[in-house]
Amino acid sequence: MKIAILSESKNLYSTNSLYEAALRRGHEVIVVNHKKCSNVMEKGKPKVFYKGEALEGIDAIVPRIGASVTLFGTAIVRQFEMQKIVTSASAQAIEVSRDKLKSVQLFSMLNIGIPKTAFAKFPKKDEIPDLIRHVGGVPLVIKLLEGTQGLGVVLAETRSAARSVIDAFSSLEANILIQEFIAEANGSDIRAIVVNGEVVAAIKRSGVEGDFRSNLHQGGKAETIKLTKKEKSAAIKAARAMGLGVAGVDMLQSKRGPLVMEVNSSPGLKGVETATQIDVAEKIIEYLEIEYTKKQKRKKKLAKVQEEVVLETYQDFVEAVSN
Repeated sequence: MKIAILSESKNLYSTNSLYEAALRRGHEVIVVNHKKCSNVMEKGKPKVFYKGEALEGIDAIVPRIGASVTLFGTAIVRQFEMQKIVTSASAQAIEVSRDKLKSVQLFSMLNIGIPKTAFAKFPKKDEIPDLIRHVGGVPLVIKLLEGTQGLGVVLAETRSAARSVIDAFSSLEANILIQEFIAEANGSDIRAIVVNGEVVAAIKRSGVEGDFRSNLHQGGKAETIKLTKKEKSAAIKAARAMGLGVAGVDMLQSKRGPLVMEVNSSPGLKGVETATQIDVAEKIIEYLEIEYTKKQKRKKKLAKVQEEVVLETYQDFVEAVSN
C-alpha cells in the first residue's frame, strides 16, 4: 500500500513510529502536513492537494489531527474518504470523540460507566447548588469542553470554590462540564489502546505529587498494567461507541468499576510504547492492512455482481432477438 500519515512533522514520536512500522511491513509511506493541504471539489472528482500537487495513488491514511485544527483536519480526512481511501479514523469519528459533551451523552445512553456529569449553559448563581448536588457534592471536577492534555481542568474541593469557579467560567461564557470526583483513583487513570476491537496495550498514568491530573503532558508517569475483563470490555465498548477502529480510551478505576473519561482518536504512542515495549504503531498499520484487504474484496465482489448482471441482461437480449 501507499500510506499517507497526516501529521505536522515526521519528527514527532508517534508519527515517526508509524512511519517506521509502515516501512518495516513493506509499504510506501509519506508524511503529509494536513495544515498545508487544500480540498478541491467538483462533480464526482474530490481531490486533495498538497503543496500545489494533487495527492494521488494513496491507499490508506493515518490522521494525526491536533485538537486546535479539528474542523480543517477532518475536512481533509473526509475528502480522502470521498475517494474511497481507507483511514484509521473517519472524519465523523474524530469529530464525535473531540466533543466531550456528545461523548459523555453517548456513553450514558449505551450504559458505559462514566463519572456523574452535569452540563448547563452559563448557570446562574442560584442554579449552581443544584449542579453541585447532581454530581454528588464536593470535591468535584470542572472541565472546559475545549480543553486538551489536562489543560482547562480544575478540582474544586469546597462548595465555595466550586461556586466561584463555575461562576467565573459562566461569566466568560465558557462551556464546561461538572463531574464527580473519583477519590479512590488516587490521581491515576488508565490509558487503553484499542485497535480493531481489541485492547493491544494499556498503561496506568499517575500525576505528579499534589496534582490530581494524570496526563503525561503535565509531568505524569506511566507504567504497564494488566486490565481486568471489565476494564477491557469498557475500553472496547467506548471505542466502538465513537466509531473508532484505533483509539486511546482513558478510564478511572472506581469502586463501581471502570469509568470512561474520554476517547482519543489519535492517541500519543510514546508513553504507551515506552512503558509496555509493545509496538503499537505496527498494530495500527496491521489494522490498515486488514481494512484495505476488506475493501479490495468488496470491490471484487461488486465487480462480479455487475458482471453477472451484464451477462444476464445480454442473454435476455439475445433470447428476445432470437424469438
